[in-house]
Amino acid sequence: MKFFNAILYRHARRIFALGLITCLYLLARLPDLSTTERSELAAKFHFESSVLPEVPGPVARTVRPVNPSLRRIASWISSVGAAVALNDLDGDGLPNDVCYVDVRTDQVMVAPVPGTPPRYRPFVLNPAPLAFDRDTMAPMGCLPGDMDEDGRMDILVYYWGRSPIAFLRRGAEMNAAAYTRIEIDPRGERWFTNAATFADLDGDGHADLIVGNYFPDGSRILDANATNQEHMQHSMSHAFNGGRKHLLRWVGPAQFREQEGVLSDELDHGWTLAVGAADLDGDLLPEIYMANDFGPDRLLHNRSTPGHFRFELLQGVRTLTVPKSKVLGHDSFKGMGVDFGDLNGDGWPDIFVSNIAATYALEESHFLFVSTGHPELMKSGIAPYVDRSEELGVARSGWAWDAKLADFNNDGTLEALQAVGFVKGQVNRWPELQELAMGNDELLADPGSWPRFQPGDDLSGHLHNPFFVRSASGRYYDLAAELGLDQPHVSRGIAIADVDGDGLLDYAVANQWEPSLFFRNRSPQPGQFLGLRLRLAPDRPAIGAEATVYLPNGHRMVAQVDGGNGHSGKRSQDIHFGLGDVPSGTSLRVVVRWRDSGGVHERTLQLGPGWHTVRVGGGNG
Repeated sequence: MKFFNAILYRHARRIFALGLITCLYLLARLPDLSTTERSELAAKFHFESSVLPEVPGPVARTVRPVNPSLRRIASWISSVGAAVALNDLDGDGLPNDVCYVDVRTDQVMVAPVPGTPPRYRPFVLNPAPLAFDRDTMAPMGCLPGDMDEDGRMDILVYYWGRSPIAFLRRGAEMNAAAYTRIEIDPRGERWFTNAATFADLDGDGHADLIVGNYFPDGSRILDANATNQEHMQHSMSHAFNGGRKHLLRWVGPAQFREQEGVLSDELDHGWTLAVGAADLDGDLLPEIYMANDFGPDRLLHNRSTPGHFRFELLQGVRTLTVPKSKVLGHDSFKGMGVDFGDLNGDGWPDIFVSNIAATYALEESHFLFVSTGHPELMKSGIAPYVDRSEELGVARSGWAWDAKLADFNNDGTLEALQAVGFVKGQVNRWPELQELAMGNDELLADPGSWPRFQPGDDLSGHLHNPFFVRSASGRYYDLAAELGLDQPHVSRGIAIADVDGDGLLDYAVANQWEPSLFFRNRSPQPGQFLGLRLRLAPDRPAIGAEATVYLPNGHRMVAQVDGGNGHSGKRSQDIHFGLGDVPSGTSLRVVVRWRDSGGVHERTLQLGPGWHTVRVGGGNG
């Protein structure tokens, strides 16, 4: 009997162990959709791709000349610069113009979007007669905005190696000669900018400028003849030796004055790759989100008054079951993109952030900071957000940059897009990078301690840009393969706009060291939509204004005019709502709110589906 009991006991332990392993496997296994469910979701979308127009230029490069102390990691240094914006640059009433940076030739090009009427010939925004040295400077992005408030869209171009240039449209024709070049900062400093956005920071009715720099101001990163020793970040998770954040207040037509001493030294010197500005507490003063590489992202509560910038740091609250790096303001991840959208339907913007989240690669995750619905906590320094990226299915994809939220089939639910990839080559260098990331922080600042990253090396270079669609369960799934969008690219920026006014959002993707692409939306049987072009006098976008749409079913939808949030992709400055199956003749209550030096203003409208232009005020009280 003892013999049989021993055998039973031994088998019972094995069965228990097997059961425990099975349970743990089921708990750790990510949810998935059936083939049928994937096909049904994918059938709601369809896109046609085309290459963005190109202009002949200098001999194409595949890597940049860099400071001699950085040659060992030249491909790493050369990994940014591709950028794209969609906007109404020619004033025809549609955001059917594209401005993008082609890193192969370091040209900033303006052209009609592919498939739209050829209203003018593509041309290049050349900085001349202002100083520009192709061997030590490179464009990093183009940001549309009416900087002189004359009703015509201008373009801010920002760079590595110099401060930004304002290209002010003064001529009637659409060509390079129509733009006047003006220095944004007259001091002639060397900035290394990877993110910029317009936002009315002090609520005076004028769009101010936020510039986020990466390498320290004054560096000589792209100077192949330099004799100085450059330094990298002093930590993979807590680095504060990066470029400055420049907050420039609008003081007159195309005139900006930097506000000194607004941020602490630690906040001022993160390695910033993306910037976002949106009102998160209902006072129509935009909070600022700084997505920082190599250290904690920063959310700043806006306490400004007209003519005076003031911001206070917000941080999330950690609980027993939440890792430190999943708490807003305490993360150690590699922030690279940010966007805002109401995903939980509570009327407050949520925050979608890209990090490095490739399989077997640093094992970080993206963030989806969902509002708790208690913005009043900001007055106590608390960021009222919790990360829900894992349970909502957007925690993982790859080495991601721009992150964008938008409704591409007008069903009332936001899709999520990301630009992913780092360096495309044949030799996988992830083992070396993983070793570097686990090494002593004291070695990181010296580029001589880094492994080799040269042309031919690969770091997450063969990924596809995910297209996340929300299922009936509420979880997002990447349907790029089902939609034919899974070609491997190394991408940086995503720009979104309804370029032909049909109510379907199109998008463009800026690719690094390869052609950039435009995707026209041909989704079948879309829902109804409501589009708003909110304008201040004479005819400029009311950046930061907010619209709330009240649906017949009792739900409400909220969105704000975006001044250029993210990494290097800039959406048009229009508001778009997908309405789902709302009948075409329905009259909807729409509440529009905006702020100027006279305070907060509100206007209630009754609007039907379609595009509407609404003039909300003069912008100066």
